[in-house]
Amino acid sequence: MDLIADRGRRVTVDELNTSKLLAHATEQARARKYDEMMIVDCDAHHYENENFAEIFPYMENEVLKQLTMGGRLKNGAQALLPTQIGYQDMGGRVTRYPLRATEKTDPTGKLRDVQLGERWMDAMGVDYSCLFPTGMLNVGLHPQTEMEVELCWAYNRWLTERVLPENHGRFYTQLALPLSDPEASLRQVEKFGHCKGVTGFMVTTVRTLPVHDNALMKVYRAIEERGLSLAFHSGPNWGEPVFKGLNRFISVHALGFSFYNILHCTNWVINGMSERFPKLPVIWIEAGLAWVPFLMQRLDHEYMMRPSEAPLLKKKPSDYMRDMFYSTQPMEIQDMEALETTFRMINAETQLMYASDYPHWDFDLPSTIYDLPFLSEKAKHNILGGTAARLFKLPPRNEAQKDNLIKYGNDTAG
Repeated sequence: MDLIADRGRRVTVDELNTSKLLAHATEQARARKYDEMMIVDCDAHHYENENFAEIFPYMENEVLKQLTMGGRLKNGAQALLPTQIGYQDMGGRVTRYPLRATEKTDPTGKLRDVQLGERWMDAMGVDYSCLFPTGMLNVGLHPQTEMEVELCWAYNRWLTERVLPENHGRFYTQLALPLSDPEASLRQVEKFGHCKGVTGFMVTTVRTLPVHDNALMKVYRAIEERGLSLAFHSGPNWGEPVFKGLNRFISVHALGFSFYNILHCTNWVINGMSERFPKLPVIWIEAGLAWVPFLMQRLDHEYMMRPSEAPLLKKKPSDYMRDMFYSTQPMEIQDMEALETTFRMINAETQLMYASDYPHWDFDLPSTIYDLPFLSEKAKHNILGGTAARLFKLPPRNEAQKDNLIKYGNDTAG
């Protein structure tokens, strides 16, 4: 089947499959000898809406299941939020979006999502990848709490029972929590926390629910007791009242991802959550990095004037933030000196983890980190995979990787 690609050239679908779209990434991986260093992607995505026919039957509430599946039968695959339609794929110019549905996979082989995932991982030189949903990152906006619970339950069952068992351990995940319902969140931690490939749980931060609510303490404790991690994954929301004055998607995209993580990180730090759960690794995902130094300085400034309002804190807010983990994507690289300062302020060598955000339109290749001129070899190895290997207990895939993990102080991995 022919189609019109960028620049008006007619090409076949086979010319633009995942491997060929990432041909330059493969060249980079070979030139930089990524096979000798562990590359761990702590934030990648798949399009779960392509699998709703498999996911929805896992819903336990029969009424909501029938309502959801009935809507699918009448309307086809559920769309993303209206604010994302036509913008995430840049009006159809990001060819991997429309071509994904036509890309050929082996129908007798592994699950389609696994086959496509392994293609882009191999092309980039990525050894392991944390798999997140896409449309469901907005599940916190659903007006029905019970629907949020049911969707998370169904997706988590499908992911742990169908997807993760088929990929030979290269995918891992932090499962979505229905945070609007603390009891349901606790149940899902208890149900899925032991599953192979589950390294923690993820809060979709496009929500205004206070993450320090006392009702959630048992959820965080259960995650901490299991030696798992807690991630906060951000996103945009044009419907947020403060953003309704913005008239361009680029504006919402620039501010939204940082806004929600700023909101929740502030609540987490000021309310002493790091003191209450000192052994719980906390990760802030897909908000870039520029917001972190800003928030460190703002919170330190306020705290030094009004420490009585944060009685649980035993050190400055920025000190707690330096103990947290951050993903690289989308990394702001316009001012290299500012970026270097950011890396210093967040202790990037031990706290920063590479993320691609593939296959979204603004994804970053490992070279985004590898080519930074101010990083030491140790820092490159740690950020690209060593830190994540240690945190998520991921084993090296060859002897060269094992030697480098030991060389750079991450020999506890696996």
